[in-house]
Amino acid sequence: MNRTVLRHFRRLPLYATVLVVCGLVLFPIYWMLLTSIRPTKYTMTYPPAFWPEEVRWTAYLELFQTIPIGTWLRNTFLVSLGTTVVCLTLSILGAYALSSFRWRGRMLFGFALLGTQMLPEALLVIPIFIIFRQLGLIDTLQGLVSVDAAFVVPIGVWILKGFFDTIPTEVAEAALVDGCSRMGVLWRIVLPLSLPALVAVAVVAFFEGWNEYMFASTFITTNTLKVATVGLATFIGELATPVELVLGAATVFTIAPVIFYLIMQRYIISGLTGGAVKG
Repeated sequence: MNRTVLRHFRRLPLYATVLVVCGLVLFPIYWMLLTSIRPTKYTMTYPPAFWPEEVRWTAYLELFQTIPIGTWLRNTFLVSLGTTVVCLTLSILGAYALSSFRWRGRMLFGFALLGTQMLPEALLVIPIFIIFRQLGLIDTLQGLVSVDAAFVVPIGVWILKGFFDTIPTEVAEAALVDGCSRMGVLWRIVLPLSLPALVAVAVVAFFEGWNEYMFASTFITTNTLKVATVGLATFIGELATPVELVLGAATVFTIAPVIFYLIMQRYIISGLTGGAVKG
């Protein structure tokens, strides 16, 4: 037995573990898709079959013909996009202020941002609701964008600060000597070098806006402004729940973020770990 075969043979437990973990992760997705394309009579049988006895796409046709899932997805995308833009803007400015300037209370401010993450959403939903009602932000997508971004900005600030700290100060000082302003250094030097971290923060913000449910269900009452997470919850009835419709909608709801994550995966990993070690 040559060395290559022996090396692969020794790695068989590792390969088996990887296959088991992948199976555990992917099986719920497979079962969701399978249940959405099989008739209900097969869904309720026991023991369940792991292969489709009959394939029907009526659940997906009903979703797009009689249920406003397109409107839900559009609203969700707008909220996610707005959350991403607001979070990136505020996180960049906050991280730059913490990383590049020396001012009294700087570290206290940074730790106060982290402290906001200790408060659960359920504790804040009523105070925020009262404030938003006075500001006229109830039943608006702008209100959802602002509250979602508020929960992501502290995380974004610390991710970007860790990355900004790895950029040599000599680079910024040389740009200042050449006549560049502080904002010019941020725009021309810091941001291009911090692309992986920016992508990581953007992905975190996008998923926060895409998956958030509590504030969306509390602040939005108009049907045309509902997001997908709230729309999915409306399928649950008192007497019956159309399982194939629920899982069909969940499949459609999942496709976009999964594709987005797969495209951005390598940037996410490098961005989250880039600030861990200062160069």
